[in-house]
Amino acid sequence: MTASPGRRVLLAAPRGYCAGVDRAVIAVERALEQYGAPIYVRHEIVHNKYVVQTLEKKGAIFVERTEEVPPGNIVMFSAHGVAPVVHEEAARGRLTTIDATCPLVTKVHKEAVRYANEDYDILLIGHEGHEEVIGTSGEAPDHIQLVDGPEDVAKVEVRDRAKVVWLSQTTLSVDETMETVDALKSKFPHLLSPPSDDICYATQNRQLAVKQMAAEAELVVVVGSRNSSNSKRLVEVAKLAGARDAHLVDFAAEIDEAWLEGVTTVGVTSGASVPEVLVEQVLEWLAERGYGSVEIVKAAEESITFSLPKELRRDLREEAAALVAERGGSGAPDATGR
Repeated sequence: MTASPGRRVLLAAPRGYCAGVDRAVIAVERALEQYGAPIYVRHEIVHNKYVVQTLEKKGAIFVERTEEVPPGNIVMFSAHGVAPVVHEEAARGRLTTIDATCPLVTKVHKEAVRYANEDYDILLIGHEGHEEVIGTSGEAPDHIQLVDGPEDVAKVEVRDRAKVVWLSQTTLSVDETMETVDALKSKFPHLLSPPSDDICYATQNRQLAVKQMAAEAELVVVVGSRNSSNSKRLVEVAKLAGARDAHLVDFAAEIDEAWLEGVTTVGVTSGASVPEVLVEQVLEWLAERGYGSVEIVKAAEESITFSLPKELRRDLREEAAALVAERGGSGAPDATGR
């Protein structure tokens, strides 16, 4: 590794795994160690290609629908959370469950239930089709309507303009969310805000670090997968904060050397679902091209941790077998584990 004069890397801190992602990934690994393969996971446990592929090699099977899991097996719900109907599907399918929903997402779910019980119209700021939005909306479908950015505000209608509250997907851009909130408040002056900020601390901290580096970096490389909302937001934040160019890559090999033309300072960060090994590979790739000098841009300290799902303290295989015996039917997977 060499450093060329004038060339440097600004490395964001914090970056990578947040507490919710760390908890979810460890939960899958612990379940595989404790119960053996297969462990079924509904949707990707987190939105990162490398993490999913690594867990698949260890025996995790990722499915899109609960019905794909054979009776008598264990299914884990991803960090993004699921709607109550999914828990009902698992019960009907004679499955035992491990709920790896991020506690910060669970907080939003509870807020949705609370405001629905108080008969509020709930305006959920988020991106249509995202698993987290689907899960939160499912908590109170008759009370929630999605607002996918400021441009959606014009079509929002409510029953009582005095009983309206906003909630948000946890992985959005802070600036984008507040722009939508401001537009909603202009239309609904009595709009109520949630008791605490829904956008997670990790999302905010990673965006803050990118803002601090973007003014000095001609190029920002964000390590993360394309289905990761918080990773995509980091690219947007970098460009808005002054970076001439910004790109999202899963792996170092995806970086185009043409991006480095005329670049003296490269900013590097990673989304909240990204293991540090992928960032290290990007730094090695850059060092081989003369960007060996690395400076840390520190925006915040993070010390939050979450305990593992309580279900990992029970014998779930025994419970799953009992469900099949009690309700009838075979729970044996075929030769492929499905």
